[in-house]
Amino acid sequence: MLKKTALHAEHVRLGARLVDFAGWEMPIQYQSQLDEHHAVRAGAGMFDVAHMSAVDLHGPRTREFLRKLLANDVAKLTAPGKALYSCMLREDAGIIDDLIAYFINEDWFRLVVNAGTTEKDLAWISQQAAAFGVSVKYRDDLGIVAVQGPEARDKVIKQLPSELAAAAQAVGVFQAVYAGDWFVGRTGYTGEDGFELMLPHADLVKLWQKLEADGVRACGLGARDTLRLEAGMNLYGQDMDESKHPLESGLGWTIGWDPADRDFIGRTALSALRGKSPQKFVSLVLEGRGVVRAHMKVRFANGAEGETTSGGFAPTMKSSIAFARVDAKAEGACEVEIRGQWVAAKLVKAPFVRNGKVLV
Repeated sequence: MLKKTALHAEHVRLGARLVDFAGWEMPIQYQSQLDEHHAVRAGAGMFDVAHMSAVDLHGPRTREFLRKLLANDVAKLTAPGKALYSCMLREDAGIIDDLIAYFINEDWFRLVVNAGTTEKDLAWISQQAAAFGVSVKYRDDLGIVAVQGPEARDKVIKQLPSELAAAAQAVGVFQAVYAGDWFVGRTGYTGEDGFELMLPHADLVKLWQKLEADGVRACGLGARDTLRLEAGMNLYGQDMDESKHPLESGLGWTIGWDPADRDFIGRTALSALRGKSPQKFVSLVLEGRGVVRAHMKVRFANGAEGETTSGGFAPTMKSSIAFARVDAKAEGACEVEIRGQWVAAKLVKAPFVRNGKVLV
């Protein structure tokens, strides 16, 4: 039986088309995926992401533990509420998950992990935490809603408890504020400004209803995917997984190489690949007609080859875009095979779209 978030009844009421996503019954769209996409770029949209998981880590050695567990370095987190994006690696540098780590205090960090990886993440984190005396608490009492778009922050702040509203107004990008069980992070997965809020399930439903009444559009996973693709953001299980390492997944920027003596899990294997990875991760825009999807062949004039990992029509750009994993030597003219035909494409630097503006 599929799991349901606290917002499931709201999705049914709004006429959402529900699908199985990582074992959860989730809305893929409500009325129009295209309209939902544009609502986020132009105004404000909200997403039920309560299938994702918050995991709280407690103990005096929690920072030390996370410096071992994560490829990025939580030593960068010095201000309470500050967030860090990182991969969590196996010893062979395969990506177990990509996640966000929040520093709250020296005895308390919070991780937000993906829905489809929660079970294995919890097992891995708990196994590694034992040696550091760190307690691992899965916060299944909390749900998560993302509110994104140029009007999103103003819409949310109006609905926050008074002790949070002023702090949320002033909070910086990739930082969070909190009061009691309400946790408000200025983060997102769309390339727009906004918040991701973690709060008790009953409060989550009330907030959703208030935001809807204020004109915030309910958006499904379909629009979330086109928005994240335009924003140049990877999707776990599609653009990377345990069989791939960060350097071939466009995530080299997330590796905290310094200081050199920080021995994070996967460092030895990853160091051997540094500057020598046989594949690289690229972004492309289709120049001919058609729509690029995942697992399409890519070829280059110099003989290099590869395959798309994510792709689709980009509504903001009105063109087709994709990520691809290709031979490290790939350069020059590029083509994608679509239904047996080779169609011209050009390599670009992601992101494609940020804050409503086309960048390529």
